[in-house]
Amino acid sequence: MTLQRVLVVDDEVATREILTEVIGTAGYTVDSAGTLSAARAKIAGGEIDIVLCDIRLPDGNGMDLVRESRTNCMDIHFMMVTAFASIETAVEALRMGAFDYIIKPVRHPEILHRLGQIADLRNLKAENRNLRQAVSESKPRYTYTSPELREVERLIARVAATDSTVTIVGESGAGKGVFARTIHELSAHRSGPFVAVNCAAIPGEVIERDFFGYTKDAFPGAESARSGFFLEANKGTLFIDEIGELPPHMQTRLLEVLEEREVKPLGGGSMRRTDARMVVATTRDLAHLVRSGRFREDLHFRLSEFRIQIPPLRSAADDIRGLIVFNLHHNATIRGATQSFELDADAERILLAYNWPGNVRELENVIKRACVLAEGNTISIDEISADIVNATLPTLDSNNAMTRSHSLRDRVRQFEAEQIQRAIDDADGDRKLAAQRLGISLSSLYGKLSIAQKP
Repeated sequence: MTLQRVLVVDDEVATREILTEVIGTAGYTVDSAGTLSAARAKIAGGEIDIVLCDIRLPDGNGMDLVRESRTNCMDIHFMMVTAFASIETAVEALRMGAFDYIIKPVRHPEILHRLGQIADLRNLKAENRNLRQAVSESKPRYTYTSPELREVERLIARVAATDSTVTIVGESGAGKGVFARTIHELSAHRSGPFVAVNCAAIPGEVIERDFFGYTKDAFPGAESARSGFFLEANKGTLFIDEIGELPPHMQTRLLEVLEEREVKPLGGGSMRRTDARMVVATTRDLAHLVRSGRFREDLHFRLSEFRIQIPPLRSAADDIRGLIVFNLHHNATIRGATQSFELDADAERILLAYNWPGNVRELENVIKRACVLAEGNTISIDEISADIVNATLPTLDSNNAMTRSHSLRDRVRQFEAEQIQRAIDDADGDRKLAAQRLGISLSSLYGKLSIAQKP
């Protein structure tokens, strides 16, 4: 359970000091303020969870803090206190978003009881968020065996314990997102959210509002406020994938956030502090982008604080077999099978010899597809994509690896012919239409059929 940080706001010095002592003795982290402006400054620091606030203050109305909190999407619970009670005031406070309303003189047991209720609610929300995250990504982790990827795991374990900004570099599908999440889970931010963002998937005209958030009515269509990625990841980890695709103006703003750790939503509002750990990833050479003028050099230096290179799967051959077996077992588990899937000899030769240009992600998808297509628990070449088989066969043939009496190449040709014949049947015998649907030329269709028909 996370201890909550409480801000006591009251213009009476004695009341402020007594409440601070009572709440602090109960185990909470407590700060205090005597005016509205002082409270705003402390809230803007981003280190407050619960505010115990007098309504009447020397420089304004305490309920203005509630309104500003909602406008700026702050995750703060307010408990309002007043000596001038009325039903209208209580209703107004609750309508604006305050959690509770207390009438002076304040009884300390009552304050602690209600603070405990708020703390339990906040902790429950955090636990539910973490549980949803864990359930959505419940696939067990694979333990790497190749020296290349074991070194990556060693580096990640070292840097996770720090607050350093990490840049993960690697080909598409190499597992950059998985390694970023591992950093989060091993870090001091693991109890906070993990927010993953792909810059290549966000249109340029909305990327700034997605990162920084916005206030209600900040632009046409903004019917409610949004906190944005930087604040959504507060106390957690913000994983920014494809950082090389970040537009120039956003590169400048990201550098400012990395340096100042503060953000301001579009449309106004106060500066908000963010304690999000930054992990970025890219498939591109950022140094080359700097030389070509497409990436800020100072941002590149800032992101190079700790750089981890993920090797492609083909360079970590020791893990190919292990990942295949791991994913076969995982797919059997999610299907509720009592027995794991296994590969026959031909399918195993193909998958071990394949170059895996799409890396771990491609391997996972190939195995998942094969498990779906398999009628039993044994996966044969018929369940492996023909593109993969055709790309791998020349390598196997040149190495004289085919030892079975029934040629693997013949089986592939037969498989292709069956697919072509099915397309022709679906096109009511129109071979030209079938070729178009298959994405091949008519001459290629005839050629594949004639090869398959040879003895």
